[in-house]
Amino acid sequence: MDRNTFIGLILIGAIIIGFSIFNAPSEAEIAAQKRRADSIARVEAEENKIAAERAAIEKREAEVLKTPETTSSVDTLVSVNDSIQDQQALSLYGPFAKAAAKQEQEFMVETELLQLTFSSKGGRIKEAILKDYLTYDQEPLVLFDSTTKFNLNFFTRDNKNIYTDELNFSADFDDIRISGEDQRKLTFTLEVSDEQYIEYIYTIKGNDYLIDFDINLVGMDQLVDMRSGELYLNWVMNTPNQEKSLKQQRDATNIYYKYKGEDVDDLGAMSDEKEDYEASIKWVSFKQQFFNMALIADETFDKSRGFMQTETDEGTTEYVKTLTTALTIPLSGNRVENFGMGMYIGPNHYKTLKSYDADLEEIIDLGWGIFGWVNQIAVIPVFNYLDHFDLSYGIIILILTILLKLVLSPITYKTYMSGAKMRVLKPEINEINEKHKDDAMKKQQAMMGLYKQTGVNPLSGCIPLLIQMPILIAMFRFFPASIELRQESFLWADDLSTYDSIYNFPDGFSIPWYGDHVSLFTLLMAVSIMFYTKINSSMSMTATQEGPMAQQMKIMMYIMPVMMLFFFNSYSSGLSYYYFLANIISILQTLLIRKVFINEDAIRAKIEKNKKKPKSKKKSGFQKRLEEMAKQKGIEPPKR
Repeated sequence: MDRNTFIGLILIGAIIIGFSIFNAPSEAEIAAQKRRADSIARVEAEENKIAAERAAIEKREAEVLKTPETTSSVDTLVSVNDSIQDQQALSLYGPFAKAAAKQEQEFMVETELLQLTFSSKGGRIKEAILKDYLTYDQEPLVLFDSTTKFNLNFFTRDNKNIYTDELNFSADFDDIRISGEDQRKLTFTLEVSDEQYIEYIYTIKGNDYLIDFDINLVGMDQLVDMRSGELYLNWVMNTPNQEKSLKQQRDATNIYYKYKGEDVDDLGAMSDEKEDYEASIKWVSFKQQFFNMALIADETFDKSRGFMQTETDEGTTEYVKTLTTALTIPLSGNRVENFGMGMYIGPNHYKTLKSYDADLEEIIDLGWGIFGWVNQIAVIPVFNYLDHFDLSYGIIILILTILLKLVLSPITYKTYMSGAKMRVLKPEINEINEKHKDDAMKKQQAMMGLYKQTGVNPLSGCIPLLIQMPILIAMFRFFPASIELRQESFLWADDLSTYDSIYNFPDGFSIPWYGDHVSLFTLLMAVSIMFYTKINSSMSMTATQEGPMAQQMKIMMYIMPVMMLFFFNSYSSGLSYYYFLANIISILQTLLIRKVFINEDAIRAKIEKNKKKPKSKKKSGFQKRLEEMAKQKGIEPPKR
């Protein structure tokens, strides 16, 4: 073996050893793997034990039924079954076997806002109905039903894998009604003995969607396996179909969460996802299109073994999605443990969610950055103010549109004034184009000189449009997310929060990207866009917009409405109605400003006056930028 080969083998060996050391699991990871393996082994052992006990039951039943004394045999069989069931419960649940043998009971708790069905099995809320809302089919709005799972999970010291929703709690209340400012504490107890029990305390107010929920563990340090130092809260919700559009619901249904001290985030609604928690969790929300249920920790849930997941069953229309989370409650090993949280069960109403000062209102998608600020600072306050006058929401949208257009009218005026100046300069621009049609550099140089001499900024019309864009996009977010528009009708639209339909195609027929219906508000919006674009372009067209570019603009003038027709057909009719109104008002503003406020002869006279003024040596910011761009392209600025 030569020297180079020997050195190469040593290097390869060193790399392999280093890679192995780098990827070796930490002590915490080894411990977690061991706990997981132990848990699996315990579960498999329990399953084998149960299978053996079932086989023994079947064998004993067969022997009893063979005996000739029928009545005695049946009594014996019942006694044997009871005995074996007790043994099974003891084998499965250990010290909690007594709770497994109890019968399930249900309790109705009604407030001014909620109708809650509690079950002794798991001590949980089995069903929640929001009294102030109905589904699209005018049925009671069930936020979640009995298919929802909510339990604590832990191992006992004798390796029993306990899920609390398999056990029956004792309740200290019957069916009750709570009104106004009154509040009641409802207690469920999972008792092993007087000194050892798990206690759930629900504090419910008559006029609040938020329920205080406290978990107390008394004496459980002697029963619960404390080696992991954790208790697991499992929560699974099948979100019911409540609205007109199943697709819109699936797009909006998602899991939102907030790490302690961090911004609100979400799992991602457009596809099924699963993700582990990376830090201590302050709250988790199962958000539907217009409603949500959230768990808000008094302190935090631990990140250990926590995860969240969304799943969609395309084969069902009864449920929108299945939302799942596993949360970890830390245990300190004390005789008495307490963990407090709040349960929000209610609407995605911005003002209501904001009142809890937990950033819950951020689950409502109002847009990011400046678009969200426009909605929070301007649109929502004005909308809520107008809502106090008990007007139709179609009228409220009309008033809101007029107010926004009035606020933006100075910007609109500047836009049209800039267009008017460019129209006045059109003959001179045509002359420059013709004179330097074969020399782009000289043409650009001459244009710069003309703009400088007349004091016209060709970009001044674009800036006002950019200022208006945040409002347009903010409204695009506001209307589909606004629960105020839910099931509010106007003209032919029966629900402004979703699409209107004047014609539904036959069952099974759908136009790709368009849908299975015809939305009249979307049609009106598309037509108004076409007219507005045509009027606006005819007023602002200059020589710089002639030729191939002008032809492309004309083509886009007709393509854009068709694109919007496809895009908005299944969107909120309230939004289409708003854009339709905004376009009509813009058309009226255009005609009014042109006939009343803009005098092109006066503008022409002012431009001529500017030409005769002594040339200023001071350059405007626009001129400096224009000349800098020209220099970068190799164009010399015009000489003074």
